[in-house]
Amino acid sequence: MFKALLINKTDDTGYRCALTELDEAQLPASGDVTVRVDWSTLNYKDGLAITGKSPVVRSFPLVPGIDFAGTVTASEHPRWKAGDRVILNGFGVGESHWGGLAQMARVKGDWLVALPAGLSAREAMAIGTAGYTAMLCVMALQKHWAEAGVKPGSGEVLVTGANGGVGSIAIALLAGLGHTVVASTGRLGETDFLKSLGAAEVIDRGTLSAAGKPLQKERWIGVVDSVGSHTLANACASTRYGGAVAACGLAQGMDLPASVAPFILRGVTLYGIDSVMAPLARREAAWAQLASGLDRSKLAAITHEIGLEAAMGAASDILAGQVRGRLVVNVNA
Repeated sequence: MFKALLINKTDDTGYRCALTELDEAQLPASGDVTVRVDWSTLNYKDGLAITGKSPVVRSFPLVPGIDFAGTVTASEHPRWKAGDRVILNGFGVGESHWGGLAQMARVKGDWLVALPAGLSAREAMAIGTAGYTAMLCVMALQKHWAEAGVKPGSGEVLVTGANGGVGSIAIALLAGLGHTVVASTGRLGETDFLKSLGAAEVIDRGTLSAAGKPLQKERWIGVVDSVGSHTLANACASTRYGGAVAACGLAQGMDLPASVAPFILRGVTLYGIDSVMAPLARREAAWAQLASGLDRSKLAAITHEIGLEAAMGAASDILAGQVRGRLVVNVNA
């Protein structure tokens, strides 16, 4: 038996998430690797799943949790054997396939990445899908800048949703690479915290969140955006000639009320960053760079630990934007 959060939806009870005990035999038969989960996290998508605020969950009953780190206990997959330490992000886990907010999981071996040497399971989940997504954004910008001959320190990089998981780790990563980072947030009381991560300046998100002109004063050499809607449109409109924007979220909205002007008049490039179905080579590269390049002291500063049961209450907090940085879930607490 093992503990898990389980979401169910019935005519009698409606949509409900509860802490329960399950038998290992109940794990999905479609997986070929069984993992003892050591740590998981709480992400924005998990908040939607647990609360039912958005139709994230596609089958019932379902264990939420879009990522986890743990140890293989049994495997029918050629890449994995018992004792291997692994990470999982995405592939519909926690949406259509049972996820990581549990003490056990069974998934497809093709979805797993080896835990990099020197990185603990807890640190991997302190990074989690949010940090892995931030790294994918930074990698896209790095490639763009390398081709354009842009060097660190040659201009400002904007990070929106700065207090969130993606934003906070993006700040730490970009600052660690020598870039001048400007953080956009709705919580200016967190200015000192954001500067401790490496932000050179903190601006109110209100300067970006309303409708703006299709072309604005050129400022950013690059942008990491986890907000979408008007914020993303304004970020594109104020990106410098030949600059790039990496978009990975929709906290403000799924719409993009933008003009083609920045793209055809300034040669701005908009990169769509998908963390769910990213190919294995890109995943491995992202985790390797995170293991070697992320300041562990900054990671510790943005990490808060909670237990499995507390994740249900924290789900509403993360949707309300009341969570700073990352929530790592000790599933065995």
